[in-house]
Amino acid sequence: MDLQDRVTDLESRLAFQDDTIETLNDILVTQQRAVERLQLQITALLKRQEEMGGQFETSEEEAPPPHY
Repeated sequence: MDLQDRVTDLESRLAFQDDTIETLNDILVTQQRAVERLQLQITALLKRQEEMGGQFETSEEEAPPPHY
């Protein structure tokens, strides 16, 4: 294998690696956006749960039901 063939082979590998890195970066950006969306949804759900939690809490001062 002469020097020109080796250089050509290395250039081909470099081009393939560049394409792979770009593809992986695009996937990573997409996943990061999805994670950020999910974090916002979880925050909203936690806030909503806290707001609704006050509606269903029972106070200790309430008398027990009559069958006790």
